[in-house]
Amino acid sequence: MARQFTRERLEPVLVTADERLTSRAVLGATIGNILEFYDFGTYSFFAIQIGQAFFPATDPFASLMLSLATFGAGFVTRPIGAIVLGSYADRVGRRPAMTASFAMMSAAILVLAVTPSYETIGIAAPSLAIFARLLQGFALGGEVGPTTAYLMEAAPAQARGLAVSFQPASQQIAATAGALVGEILSLTMTSEALNVYGWRIALLLGAGTLPFGLWLRSALPETLHRPEVPPPVVQPVRRSPAARRVMSLGFVILASCTIITYVTGYMTTYALNTLQVSAPLAFATPLVSNTVGIAAALLGGWLADRAGRRHIMIWPQITALLMTYPVFLWIAESRSALALLGGFGALTLIGTIPYSAFYVSMAEGLPKNIRGSAFATIYAFAIAIFGGTAQPVVAWLIHVTGNALAPAWYMLAASAAGLCAMLMMPETAPPKLQSAANKSSP
Repeated sequence: MARQFTRERLEPVLVTADERLTSRAVLGATIGNILEFYDFGTYSFFAIQIGQAFFPATDPFASLMLSLATFGAGFVTRPIGAIVLGSYADRVGRRPAMTASFAMMSAAILVLAVTPSYETIGIAAPSLAIFARLLQGFALGGEVGPTTAYLMEAAPAQARGLAVSFQPASQQIAATAGALVGEILSLTMTSEALNVYGWRIALLLGAGTLPFGLWLRSALPETLHRPEVPPPVVQPVRRSPAARRVMSLGFVILASCTIITYVTGYMTTYALNTLQVSAPLAFATPLVSNTVGIAAALLGGWLADRAGRRHIMIWPQITALLMTYPVFLWIAESRSALALLGGFGALTLIGTIPYSAFYVSMAEGLPKNIRGSAFATIYAFAIAIFGGTAQPVVAWLIHVTGNALAPAWYMLAASAAGLCAMLMMPETAPPKLQSAANKSSP
């Protein structure tokens, strides 16, 4: 099915003046991205239930760690998918790469959703679960780079920030959808039903998007050969010093963003296991924080189109860095709905803004002939190293220290590293914005 949709000619090529086509392209890429990230991220919301189904153990902590390790397995193949599908996007086109990625992701989540439990088929159950996660990782590894390149190339120069902000915003929308599904299931099902088959319903909802997603992406116009006006700051030299600098700094910022994102994704399990709050409140925590994250991501892109990329990266990052410890202290001491929903929601609101500006800055800073593969590969390695380990590391820190503030320590270190890299990122905004931003650059 995927090959049927990727054999098509790459025409029509998106042209600069066709704003209607630009809007359709951004919408289509974003919706496909939402569906993929929903499929991948829903696992983390049901880590406890999946662990009980595929990795039963007498020690609940051992079962949870095995489940989180399988979640991390999805990050092992992300660099491979990034290299393969990212290079494919740079050689053949953004659209066929995005379509193939979506098809593989949907097939993988279908396998995970219908695999019987360990009690039914024994060792085959965790084996199939690990295989599905590896395939998901490969697919998602080839998603982010081509999609980000596509969003940047489809937009006019004065709106690149807003267009590219739909990349992080779509990830927040996907996380919100997963949390909303979890919230509804936790409110309408008994704990026993949720553990046995409720999580499968959530996964099957994602698998059901396969036909719609393939149709949506096959209809997108291609941007690979669209001329860029004005030309990007970095000249199209594969190994130029400017490009290497952007890639190196981008890796650090993506690592920082990844740790924060996956610690945020762990909040449901953290609220249930560590804080011992009710299931509806636990599922509501990421639901609220991700909802405000959607608005913050779009706001960050909009501001980056008006104030330059660096300002919108740096100042909100400093604010979020200062907020992290007090917010977690409030949560750990009060364990109230106000702290979990209000405090963590405010932290997400401020902390999401910088990364929209970063996404467009990195896309603009990479030569077009390697934009899809370079962005995808850097993103995938940062995710594989730091995303795949973030939740197990936090769970382990809480277990060995017995301190509910352990997630804050990890987030603080990540935020500080990201801020240092942001301070060294060049300004890549179009000339008019760049001149205005440099006058008051920190």
